[in-house]
Amino acid sequence: MPTDRIAIVGAGMAGLTAALAFARKGIACDIYEQAPALTEVGAGLQISPNASRILDALGVLEKIETVWTEPERINLLSGTSLRAISHVPAGSFARARWGAPYGVLHRSTLQNALLEAVLAQPLCNLKLATRLSPDDMPDLIGAGKPYKLVVGADGVWSQMRHRVSGGPEPEFSGNVAWRFTVPAAEAPAWLTPDAVSAFLGPSAHLVSYPLKDAGGFNVVAIASGISPGETWEAKSTQAQRQMLLDQFRSWNRQIVSVLERAPAPTFWPLYQMIPGRWQNGRDTVLIGDAAHAMMPFAAQGAAMAIEDAFALAAHVAGAASIAEALDTFEAERLPRIARARARGKFNRFAYHARGPVRLGRDLVLSLRPPQSLAADLDWLYGYRSRD
Repeated sequence: MPTDRIAIVGAGMAGLTAALAFARKGIACDIYEQAPALTEVGAGLQISPNASRILDALGVLEKIETVWTEPERINLLSGTSLRAISHVPAGSFARARWGAPYGVLHRSTLQNALLEAVLAQPLCNLKLATRLSPDDMPDLIGAGKPYKLVVGADGVWSQMRHRVSGGPEPEFSGNVAWRFTVPAAEAPAWLTPDAVSAFLGPSAHLVSYPLKDAGGFNVVAIASGISPGETWEAKSTQAQRQMLLDQFRSWNRQIVSVLERAPAPTFWPLYQMIPGRWQNGRDTVLIGDAAHAMMPFAAQGAAMAIEDAFALAAHVAGAASIAEALDTFEAERLPRIARARARGKFNRFAYHARGPVRLGRDLVLSLRPPQSLAADLDWLYGYRSRD
């Protein structure tokens, strides 16, 4: 083990998971978070088997399993007719095929579970209301100084990225996500309580799934939009809401009605990273969105951050030097992230297809057995990170 203590910048999902993963390897860490308290923004979250098996190894899964929902299937449906196109089996099938569960829950539920585990871990020290900038690093990293490694887990607008020459840069995707919840008592019948449902339509799509821990349904509508700048979320204006409704005007009226009645949806500009280096070869590495923020079309943003954190701890614990650990970590993770990104890009094309392409998509999907669609995800959901 080449280091006894590391600094983690950012106490989001990536940072907290990294802290637990390092502690599991006997490595102490200080987690620096500029916010005075951890308040998770957003709404629902899908945790696929490649991530849930890591949460299990970190002792977190058992806690969230008591309040999440394991959907029986992932439905693909028409956004204009509500007709079922195809589905991927989940539930007990996911546990049997991929060796771990597929669950949905509120983001805050997972963050709170990670936070409780970090606070209970003697090797983890959380420092809230403490901002670290690249200018602070020369006094903290290096021979005879507190840390030999800093982990940038500070998201899309990462400051630690400036310590990595040729690092990735954020780029607005041209899409925005509108997120809101529908109380169970007000939910229409097409919001299925035992499934993740993806409604596909021209130039847009909508995903819904139950949130048992929030007492309703998570709804995310993704369509073209304008970025408000550096923010993780923004309150939508009336003009922005009208822009959303205009893009869904040809959809089924039942869906449009729910969008019209949505109580104060949050507005998330979707950024992705222009690829670049994740580490500087000496003492700084980026993980999660700071390294490779991606579009949500494969629902893998959180899962990839969790995988990064677990793999990085394993590489650092097993390497002869920090430089070696960073090189082998990046070499292992780059192809995995590229493949996940490519899957999301394909899904974006398929989900938002128009005209004859949409008709062909529906025909091809309807002819494939559910088990065949599941087999396409073996590389993704069946993945086992280095331990």
